[in-house]
Amino acid sequence: MTDGKLAVIGLGSIGSMALWQASRLSDSVTGFEAHAPAHGRSAVGGDTRLFRMIYRGNPGYYPILERSRTLWAELEAETGQNILTRCGGLSIGTADGPYLSALLDTTRTTGAEHQILTREDMAERYPQHNLRDDDVAVYDPHAGALRTDRAVTAAVAAAQANGATIHTNTPIHSITETTDGVLITSGEKSWTYENVIVCSGSWSQRLMPDHLKAATQTKRIFLTWFVARDAAEFTPEKFPVFSRIHEDRSMYGAPAVDGVTVKATLDGRGAPTPSPDTVPRELTPAEITETIETVTEFFPGLIPNIVRSDAFPDLFTKDSNPLLGRLKEDSRIYCATGFSGAGFKNATRFGEIAAHEALGKRSFDGLDFVRPQRFTS
Repeated sequence: MTDGKLAVIGLGSIGSMALWQASRLSDSVTGFEAHAPAHGRSAVGGDTRLFRMIYRGNPGYYPILERSRTLWAELEAETGQNILTRCGGLSIGTADGPYLSALLDTTRTTGAEHQILTREDMAERYPQHNLRDDDVAVYDPHAGALRTDRAVTAAVAAAQANGATIHTNTPIHSITETTDGVLITSGEKSWTYENVIVCSGSWSQRLMPDHLKAATQTKRIFLTWFVARDAAEFTPEKFPVFSRIHEDRSMYGAPAVDGVTVKATLDGRGAPTPSPDTVPRELTPAEITETIETVTEFFPGLIPNIVRSDAFPDLFTKDSNPLLGRLKEDSRIYCATGFSGAGFKNATRFGEIAAHEALGKRSFDGLDFVRPQRFTS
């Protein structure tokens, strides 16, 4: 006899959403969290994540984004929490440069709603940005800032309201498939579930087979915040989320959702780190220097002193696409990890897919690019 139909290991960005979705499908679902949901050392940390319908890369993500947008609204309605600050978004770069060219190629394929803003348009609408002579922007009306802590705690609360069981401060040390299901252990305690979803971010590596360990790597992501000279200019009503990439400078960020601090962070600086438990939280002198130089150029309206910074672990795959699916066709262990710094915006949909597939309710096509089987043992 098993302890339930499904265990979700790790209640962070993806796990909390998988638990919430699974709780809609079954009354026999349990979540395990090594610390507490939305704890400050996980990849959930840092207040906000960007939600964007416009991006560069695989067009296969677009239907996932569309469904995620719907599900974020459902989570807000179900819990009464404001999770997605709908403030629009800007992608900024050289008019014919590689960043915006790739972004517009993807956008033409997906058909995402967008608007091109000239340098003159930007000066009128969003004067907070100090643009270079050949800069333009692409405006995304459906973009916004996701409140990470609120999202995770809301999803866990919704799951509990639906009857899910939660075990906090319970790190899982091993998972083993048996004839009955999957045996999971935490210290001297053990449970058996019919199916298990592993979604514990960088800590997932410890529960993976060797060939997936070899295809993944923990990286350190750091974030920085600044105070505005005039806070009213950087509210969500006036300052959309943004991503700005040049050959020599790149930065992304979000408005002052707390009314005080503006997130403005160097983009693409994830560096390998040996363990998710020992990620250096302090910025290096080089990171501080480059961050301040970039903010000084890009945002004259921000005081160029870092008032807050932090660093978090995230699990990256070799191709930067997630691991979403069963380890193999007949396995009872389901992976939902390795989101490579880009999982949060899609977390509701990824959680929905994982819950349905792990419970055997339905399967989804067109997702070969995220299936673990692409990394063969």
